[in-house]
Amino acid sequence: MGKSQKKRLMRRHNPMRVPDSHLPKGLESAAESSAKKEAVLPIMQKMESPDSSERKWACVAASNLIQNDPSTRRLLQGKNVVGSLITRLSDSEEEVWIEAAGALRNLCIDGGYDICAEMYNKNILAPLKAFVPRISSALSQFIDSPKSLPENARRVVYEFAENVITIFWCLSETSNKALNAINAIGFDSFPDLPTATVTAAAQSLYVLTDDNWPAIDAIRSETSDDRFVMLYVLCCGILGNISPLPPPSSAPNFDVSKDLIFPRLHPVISSVSLDAAVQRVQELVARQANEPLEIEKLSLKHVPKSDHKLSTELELEKLENRLRTVQLALEILTGVYATLPDPVAEAELGNDDREELEDGDGDGNMSDAPMEDAMDLDQSSQPVAGDLHTSLSLPSLVRPLLTLIQPTALSFPPPSAPSCHPPTTSALSCLNNIFLSLAAHPHSERCADDSAAQTIWSEIWTSLSKVGVDIAVGQEQKQVIWEIAVGVLWGVGKIWKGKLVPTEEHVRILMSICDASTDSQVQVKCIGALECLAQHPNSLDANRVISSYLLDILPTSTSPSPKGTEPLIQAVSALIDIYSDESLHYDVNFREGKFEDRLAQSVEGLRKAVRAINRKTETDLKLRGEEVRDNLIAFIKYRKELRF
Repeated sequence: MGKSQKKRLMRRHNPMRVPDSHLPKGLESAAESSAKKEAVLPIMQKMESPDSSERKWACVAASNLIQNDPSTRRLLQGKNVVGSLITRLSDSEEEVWIEAAGALRNLCIDGGYDICAEMYNKNILAPLKAFVPRISSALSQFIDSPKSLPENARRVVYEFAENVITIFWCLSETSNKALNAINAIGFDSFPDLPTATVTAAAQSLYVLTDDNWPAIDAIRSETSDDRFVMLYVLCCGILGNISPLPPPSSAPNFDVSKDLIFPRLHPVISSVSLDAAVQRVQELVARQANEPLEIEKLSLKHVPKSDHKLSTELELEKLENRLRTVQLALEILTGVYATLPDPVAEAELGNDDREELEDGDGDGNMSDAPMEDAMDLDQSSQPVAGDLHTSLSLPSLVRPLLTLIQPTALSFPPPSAPSCHPPTTSALSCLNNIFLSLAAHPHSERCADDSAAQTIWSEIWTSLSKVGVDIAVGQEQKQVIWEIAVGVLWGVGKIWKGKLVPTEEHVRILMSICDASTDSQVQVKCIGALECLAQHPNSLDANRVISSYLLDILPTSTSPSPKGTEPLIQAVSALIDIYSDESLHYDVNFREGKFEDRLAQSVEGLRKAVRAINRKTETDLKLRGEEVRDNLIAFIKYRKELRF
């Protein structure tokens, strides 16, 4: 039962961008659904124009058509807009390559993995590499001689640097090849700012902001709340990535995860109301219909202003940035939860330490803030730093995540329509790791509250009922959610095994997901969750249905298992666990159904399946398979010797 880890591919794809998975394949279908298809050919023609103003116009127009218009974006891709824009990065005119970088940056963000891979394959790193020393030199000049260039020129450099860095960032999450190629560029000089200069600037800011309200107000006005919080979250993530910090940077007992990351990021994930965000998005989209962008009237004078965005687009972007910040915080916390202490590590502690680990605390009063206070980071609201287990009280830990997994009106589109998707799957990944970590500490007082179990179980299923199991074209995100959710359900089931009352609907859904999936890990999670539900002592019917389903996964003397080796091993292990105590009320199903005979028929098939596992490439699975095989043989012998 694995924990969710950080995902490199598409990890930072904007949660509110419009995907194109709802579109039928092929350029013809894209042309039919694009409202701006007539603009594509002129744009591509002017991209190669001898007139630099036309080349610049083409880059600006492409940049705008890329955003939230997947049909037109696909048409531009069909005309090799990626290759043309990469060529324009080496243009003789500065304004052209500046605009080309902005368009490529938007392509990275909106187009996702496939376009980033195309850029890498078309050698975008070659021209980008040449920009690194130029940007570094310009930034150093700004520090050394602040008045050497006018403000508008500095702004152009800053925006261009941001675009280049964003492209590097997106490419880094495309593949290890791209990441290694970017590593090879070497960023020790990007920017090439002397440590003494950076330190002097920091010292100046420190003095200027020490009880000096005019300076404080000025600096605050230059830093948007959303960008500041994103920077705040990124700093936490960077420290987590490079921890443990080398001495003397950290105190002897300082733990980055428990003392820094959790107490600072937990308020961030509690700060956004998805319902309020969705309502505002819907209002802005309605307004946007009356605020069309006229491609031919794009300004080409002087420097680009706000990427030529409309007022509604800028406000939508602000909302998007808030959700991206929450999503990033969730991903960082997912990594923290994935590294909570294992039972083995806890067993090595002394009694006093173990008691401290198991002593949960917290007020559990987290709630959604209104949108206008969406990123309030008042330190008084943060939990007191301490042992990670102490600070992870179950109510305060889980409540904001349960809020974030509830789908909204924009989570899933109707068939063949675009969708804006809030960070539902990131919250589910956090829950997955939390409950799997808590399941490794079954004696924790945190898990003793049965009423909390019913509340958590009910809210997860309430969320999943809104997701639904009917997955239409363009709604593939539902499948992703279910694949993560079954791991959450298994984790909750393991913690409160035997205390969750199974319903016919829940059992049926878990079985149908297991049957529909071709992913062995998803099948294993479904089987694990069913195993936990089967152990409710008074639910004889559910126990019989689940056990019969698990028995159908087993091989017979003449045929192999209908599922893969790993689900088979999990099913055998589940049946042994369910019927390990013959005194339980539901054990009557084992006896009346003659499950012992069916298990005996599966032994040889299980032996063959385990024997076929490659010990070198699947060592852990091989060991687990051998253990379950031996347990099955011993279990059958034990049941035969029982006398009722």
